[in-house]
Amino acid sequence: MKPFKILDGYIIKKFLGTYVFAIVLILAITIMFDVNEKLDSFLKAPLKATIFDYFVNFLPYFANQFSPLFTFIAVIFFTSKLADNSEIIAMLSTGMSYRRFMRPYLISAAIIALATYMLSAYIIPPANVKRIDYTNTYVKNKRVDYGTNIQLQVAKGQIAYMSRYDNTQKTGYKFSLETFKDKKLVSRLTAQTIRWDTLYNWQVRDYMIRDFDGTRETIRRGARLDTVIPIEPRDFLISKNDHETMTSPALQEYISRQKARGVANIKSFEIENHRRYAMTAAAFILTIIGMSLSSRKVKGGMGINIGIGLVLSFSYILFMTVTSTFAVSGYTSPMIAMWIPNILYTIIAVILYYKASHQ
Repeated sequence: MKPFKILDGYIIKKFLGTYVFAIVLILAITIMFDVNEKLDSFLKAPLKATIFDYFVNFLPYFANQFSPLFTFIAVIFFTSKLADNSEIIAMLSTGMSYRRFMRPYLISAAIIALATYMLSAYIIPPANVKRIDYTNTYVKNKRVDYGTNIQLQVAKGQIAYMSRYDNTQKTGYKFSLETFKDKKLVSRLTAQTIRWDTLYNWQVRDYMIRDFDGTRETIRRGARLDTVIPIEPRDFLISKNDHETMTSPALQEYISRQKARGVANIKSFEIENHRRYAMTAAAFILTIIGMSLSSRKVKGGMGINIGIGLVLSFSYILFMTVTSTFAVSGYTSPMIAMWIPNILYTIIAVILYYKASHQ
C-alpha cells in the first residue's frame, strides 16, 4: 500500500501544481488584456484603488469563474505527459486497477471543488462589492439609482407603492402602504415623501393614516413619522451585478424574501445560486473526462489531447452561458438551466471512462 500512497501524493501534487500554474499563466495574460482595455479608466483612478480595490478582487473572481476550464486543462496536460512517458502503463502494470488509478484525481478534484465553493459562496462576494464599486466609479456606472411605479409586498397582507424612488437622495415620492386582513383593507398610509435611513427604518413626511373598522373610518395626519417598514432599496432597485455581491446564505435568504413579496425580476439571483453548486460539481465531471481522454497514448502526442480538451472545456462554459439565457428568458427554470450542462457532460464522462478503463 505504501507505493500506492506515494503514487497518490505524486499525482495529487502534479494535478494541483499544474492547476495553479495554469491559473497564474491565464491571469497574467488577462491582466495585460484588461489593462489595455481599461487603460483610460485606470489612469483616472488612484493607483492604490486600482491595485487593492480592483485587481486584488478581480483576479480571484476571474480565476474562480473559469475554474472548470483550468481544472480540465490541468488534467489533460499532465496526464498526457504521464502517458507519453509511459508512466501510466508502468502504474497499471503493477496490478493497479483503472478505478484505483482514478482515486488521487478525485481527491484533487474534491480539493478544487471545495476551494471553488468556499470562494464563490463566502469569500469572493464581499470582495466583489469593492470591485463593482470601483468599476461603477471609474469605468462604467451600471448602478441602478432610480425606480418608478414600484409595488411589492413588504409583509403578509401589506402592499407598498412608490411613484418614484431616488437612491441618490434616499427618497421616495407619493408613497402608500396598504394593510389587509382577510382580504379586507384595514389601514392605508399615504405620504408625499418617504426617506430611507438604515436597515428597515423609514421616515415618512406629510402623511395621512386611514384606519377602517367596518363602516367607521379614523384619520390621522402629521408632518413627520419615523416607522419600521421591512423593505430596503436593494429590494426593488436591482443592478446588473448585485447577485455577485451576496454570500450564499444571504443570496438564498434574499431569493426567498423576494419570492414571498411577488418580485419577478430575480432570475439572475436564482441562476447565481444554482451556478455555484453546478460549478462545484463540474470539477469532478471534467476531471473524469480529462483523465479518460488523456490516460492512453495517442498518435500525434499530447497536442491532440490538449486540443480536444480545450474544445470540450470551452464548449462546457459556452453551453452553461447559453442555458443561463434560457432561464433569463423564462424558457426553463434556473436550476434546470444550470444543471443541464452537468447532466450532459456526466453522460460523456461515463462513456469516456468506460472506454478508457476497458482498453
